[in-house]
Amino acid sequence: MKKYILYLFAMTIGLVGLSSCSEEASEEEEYANWKNRNEQFLASLANDSLKQSNWQRIKLFSLDPNTEGAASDYIYVKKISNGEGTEMPIYTDSVRVVYRGRLIPSKSYPKGFIFDSTVFGEYSVKTAYTKRQAVSNTILGYATALQNMHKGDYWRVYIPSELGYGTSDYSTIPGYSVLVFDLTLLDFSPVGEAMKPWR
Repeated sequence: MKKYILYLFAMTIGLVGLSSCSEEASEEEEYANWKNRNEQFLASLANDSLKQSNWQRIKLFSLDPNTEGAASDYIYVKKISNGEGTEMPIYTDSVRVVYRGRLIPSKSYPKGFIFDSTVFGEYSVKTAYTKRQAVSNTILGYATALQNMHKGDYWRVYIPSELGYGTSDYSTIPGYSVLVFDLTLLDFSPVGEAMKPWR
């Protein structure tokens, strides 16, 4: 009986080990050549986005907008729908947003792995929960987008790794990742001013 139990224990440990190795191999395959894939994705995006009327290239807010920069100095924005606001947040403001953050498409995630979201299922402001953020506490590319949006704008924002999390892994985000955000700006307020309740 003891031999049988030991045998089962050994088999279980072996299967766990195989599963762990399989998961590691799968993850390595998922993100193989990740730096180059993201660089190629960004280069293609930088070229194609300039040819479409509903796209905009926006330079990092801290750089001179009147000089030409590298592709990684910009975020690339597809404007899905426009809001009705006329003002835009500034760096010290707080914002209320709905968003979904993804990586570029990969083998297991043809639409991109979702690493953060206030949305469940289809992207909809009506069913999402909202998040309040300080613009100054967000990554550079995200902060650049927010400072160019009006209330009600819904954008798809592509952020180079240089304006995101850089070369290092961050939580479930591998280094060198281009970040893709579906982003809706609902409201914003200056420092010290209360934001109106949502809904």
